[in-house]
Amino acid sequence: MTSAFQNTLDFARQLDAQDALRPFRDRFHLPPGPDGQPAAYMCGNSLGLMPKTARAAVEAEFQSWEEHAVEGHFREPSQWMHYHQTLTEASARLVGAKPVEVVVMNNLTVNLHLLLISFYRPAGRRYKVLMEGGAFPSDQYALESQVKLHGYQPDDAIVELLPRPGEHTLRTADIEARIQALGEELALVILGGVNYYTGQAFDMPAITRAGHAVGAVVGFDLAHAAGNLLLHLHDWDVDFACWCSYKYLNSGPGGTSGVFVHERFANRPDLPRLAGWWGHDATVRFQMKKGFQPMPGAAGWQLSNAQIFPMAIHRAALAIVDEAGGMQELRRKSEQLTGYLEYVLHAAGLPAEVLEIITPADPAQRGCQLSLLVHQQGRQLFDFLSERGIMADWREPNVIRISPVPLYNSFEDVWRIGQAVAAWTTTLTPAAANQ
Repeated sequence: MTSAFQNTLDFARQLDAQDALRPFRDRFHLPPGPDGQPAAYMCGNSLGLMPKTARAAVEAEFQSWEEHAVEGHFREPSQWMHYHQTLTEASARLVGAKPVEVVVMNNLTVNLHLLLISFYRPAGRRYKVLMEGGAFPSDQYALESQVKLHGYQPDDAIVELLPRPGEHTLRTADIEARIQALGEELALVILGGVNYYTGQAFDMPAITRAGHAVGAVVGFDLAHAAGNLLLHLHDWDVDFACWCSYKYLNSGPGGTSGVFVHERFANRPDLPRLAGWWGHDATVRFQMKKGFQPMPGAAGWQLSNAQIFPMAIHRAALAIVDEAGGMQELRRKSEQLTGYLEYVLHAAGLPAEVLEIITPADPAQRGCQLSLLVHQQGRQLFDFLSERGIMADWREPNVIRISPVPLYNSFEDVWRIGQAVAAWTTTLTPAAANQ
């Protein structure tokens, strides 16, 4: 693929002209750069852009509130009572699940805690948790607090996976070996589907098989994977997962979250959980009686009624994904777009001692994101890009995350990044540039 790329503006525009998803760029509000022209927005891994349909979607719910007040729960067109159900089919398609296995509710870390209450059940020798070292802090804090709730010390109960010396990412074989070594001590494997810092996509089916082989439960935080990777959670036999909607799913800051619980747990009222009335059997919910009876499937983990306004945005955003052909089409373009980004960055000619791509080169081990480890003057490069209308993401101490998103980024956007990095090399001292 990369051998067919060319580092020219004409070639980038030719790819854009051939791109079947090109019209979807106009479905989003692109922030302006310093020159007033649309920025090359590369932060979709942090906050996706605003769909142009978002405002009208929320306004429709304001209209229902204004006209119907409490009766909006029952009246068309919104029927807030059942609003969350309008997200189920699209969410199931998004993550490769059956509708009974998914529900949209709450926010990501709240949902992670709710799932951990049910699926981290240490007993006897089996109490350890395996997670990636350097996971996103919310995941670290959630696991620390959960093991403490069970009377364990995090330094003992939590085992962190670290790359081999001199490497930046984890090898699947090393993850599998660690799972096997922990064996009967291992209660839970919990990783991010994509590591937020390196951009590495983990081999979720292989990890799930390895965890189940030793009797452990396996779950994933898909914050950086949902809307980014092709997921088949049901077929992979994953036990549980959760994700946010404000990154690749473009559903607004602090947007609502999705949950997956495999259907083998669909009718397990014996599973410990934190209960709320919206998870209670809907056929008797309004009898207001004691005694929690969970809904079948993931819906039985709900606590409260739907967050209508963020869900309205999410519904509008999910509709765009479906209209674009779903994750298979988005992933097809993503691989080409990210491959072109890798190509133009290499074409800039910086030695690895100055700039190193730490995201795996294998497309199967990454999504949209490339993480640039800038060994010299990293913040200066980030500012240099910003001044040229390229909105990337800075992570301490010296990583720039760049994420071309297939719904709204163009090949010309990517070409601009390569040109800017090449121009930055001229600002380096000769010794730094030639190391």
